[in-house]
Amino acid sequence: MRLIRLRQAGIVLVGLVLAAVMVVLGLWQLDVYHSQGQAVAEQRASAPPSEVGAVARAGQPVPDGYGRTVLFRGRYLPGTEVLVPEEDQPGRYRVVTALRLDNGDVLPVVRGTATSTTAPPAPSGDQAGQGLLLPSEEAPTGDLPEGQISSVRLPTLAQTWPAPIVSGFVTLSGDESTAQGLEPAAVVLPEGSGRLRNGAYALQWWVFAAFAVGLALRMARDQELGGPEVADLTPEEPARAT
Repeated sequence: MRLIRLRQAGIVLVGLVLAAVMVVLGLWQLDVYHSQGQAVAEQRASAPPSEVGAVARAGQPVPDGYGRTVLFRGRYLPGTEVLVPEEDQPGRYRVVTALRLDNGDVLPVVRGTATSTTAPPAPSGDQAGQGLLLPSEEAPTGDLPEGQISSVRLPTLAQTWPAPIVSGFVTLSGDESTAQGLEPAAVVLPEGSGRLRNGAYALQWWVFAAFAVGLALRMARDQELGGPEVADLTPEEPARAT
């Protein structure tokens, strides 16, 4: 019986070691997948800019525009502006101002950041600029002073801003923010998709790991079902008839 227990422990140990190796390989494949996605996002952001109206319009989905640099023309709307506190940076705010595009849509523009609740006014007259197009942020709105919101969340802006609002917002380039007397605002690029093959490989390795553990447990159980050693099961010789 002791020998059977040792065999069982050895089989389970081998299964766990193999499973651990497969889990590590799966994590490596997942890291490759995310790295490829980041590379795709950076490549998208550095691509030649497109007119914002060609990739994002009010009331329409944006199938392939988020994370791209876009060009825009229009006029900033006086008094249509909110401040968004920067996460982990107390006292610093993103300045978000509405801009009426030439096609009539309203585009939220993050002009930059300021360390005061009194930001430099938006420039007047016709404006032409460029920035990164980003999707609506999903952080919930908290209890903040009037004129502030907790994130650039388009449904929240739509409650008080003129319509129609573009399905996305633009963060100005660093040079344009500086020209308006503001600090550049940091952006988080929308994560692109890595090669589906690498994501599938990660899942495949984890399936193999689960299979290795299951197989090891099954083999260990089969060792126990084999019962005592054969030498202990020799049948008694039947009695001879007299």
